[in-house]
Amino acid sequence: MGKSKNKTIFSCQNCGAQRPKWEGRCPECGAWNSLVEEVPFDDTKDRGWLSNNSEGLSSLSDQVVSTPAQRVGTSYLELDRVLGGGLIPGSFVLLGGEPGIGKSTLLLQMSDGVARQGRKVLYVSGEESVAQTVLRAQRLGLTNQNVKVASESNLGAILALIEKENPDLVIVDSIQTVYLSEITSAPGTVSQVRECAGQLMGIAKNKGVSIFIIGHITKDGNIAGPKVLEHMVDTVLSFDGDPHHQFRLLRALKNRFGAAHELGVFQMDSLGLKEVSNPSEMFLEERNAQSIGSSVFCSMEGSRPLLCEVQALTVTSPLAMPRRTSIGFDVQRVHMVVAVLDRHTSCDLSHSDIFVNVVGGLKLEEPAADLAVAASLLSSYGHTEVPAKMAFFGEVGLTGEVRAVNFAEKRILEAHRLGFESFILPAANKKHLSGLDKKILSQIIWIQRLADLPKCLNITPKRRFEKSPAFEKPSTTQDHIST
Repeated sequence: MGKSKNKTIFSCQNCGAQRPKWEGRCPECGAWNSLVEEVPFDDTKDRGWLSNNSEGLSSLSDQVVSTPAQRVGTSYLELDRVLGGGLIPGSFVLLGGEPGIGKSTLLLQMSDGVARQGRKVLYVSGEESVAQTVLRAQRLGLTNQNVKVASESNLGAILALIEKENPDLVIVDSIQTVYLSEITSAPGTVSQVRECAGQLMGIAKNKGVSIFIIGHITKDGNIAGPKVLEHMVDTVLSFDGDPHHQFRLLRALKNRFGAAHELGVFQMDSLGLKEVSNPSEMFLEERNAQSIGSSVFCSMEGSRPLLCEVQALTVTSPLAMPRRTSIGFDVQRVHMVVAVLDRHTSCDLSHSDIFVNVVGGLKLEEPAADLAVAASLLSSYGHTEVPAKMAFFGEVGLTGEVRAVNFAEKRILEAHRLGFESFILPAANKKHLSGLDKKILSQIIWIQRLADLPKCLNITPKRRFEKSPAFEKPSTTQDHIST
């Protein structure tokens, strides 16, 4: 009889879909050239992390003895805020971010902070040698002997190190470089990432060890590997920011032990990452007192109010289809705000190039920023300054109304603490702010329609159908003669 051939499958490296033969385009997610040949992992052992630790069935009415989770501080308040108060023993955390943004630096500094409390840390790097990791840590001023460094990619060797050292915290940099020898596919493939992450999760849950894994991201900004990786971890952190700016933003996209969408702000310098305890002041420190096309918006990042500057520029366009460019704010919402301004105010922005920018590398996703964007556009279009100590927030509707937003009281108190003296808010928020100090309430201007905003800013735009000088018909010689 002939030798039997090993059965192979083709797995999509983008979504994890499996196909019996190679195809140029994944039928599930539509990605091109993402199917990679793999040999299925046939393991007769129990693969569930609770398979050998079953406690039987229990009902919701049973009395379960539990102890409150004792969080471990990382010595970095911004990181503790994002994690929900600190590390939970047995937690499994995934950190993703662009290359060179500072992921390894952040976790090295966290390792030192945890080790200073007398806890043991194991840092395993699959991308650098031990000497490279130690030299980088020493450049950051980190020399704690409780942090053990290893260079290893074989998961079996990593598990043996964990068993030998018995650490309180394990950091794996990165999960795409770790491989299981029983699987024949290359490191970073769907099978390798899924199985290695599953076994690390089993170690975290059964031994009560906190494990951090670093994940690479794709060119689209998503964490590389199967989506199941984000489902199995307890917390997903995103570390981003413009590499050309000094600010780095740490966000919690998922957190089973705390609030999601919390934000931590760090500043990169020659000695590593430093915490920014008051990011609102940092984002506004370079704002001019007299600037046209600039307004201040109070954003809510998780439970934290954060003030930022929204800039806009409108210029007459020589193009038949004017440009609409936005950085840090959804360009589709810019189109909507421009259309509402064009319809419900005397502004005519149909022949203008429009540029919107959120200063400092922030990305605003909540619709409450609509009113601040509209104020910046009106200021630039009418060439009128917005008062430096005025803040805005409100959602703009297609019919021209300004809708209420959540956490209005927190936004106002944060802006008032930083010295802002006037606020333009949706009138629908008035009933929710009756408990505010009367002095603060007297500084609020309530508006119901976007058409009221130019009056509040003392802006008198051009008449709606007034022709721009750039589009006037040039005079001819005959015109001069007749004149």
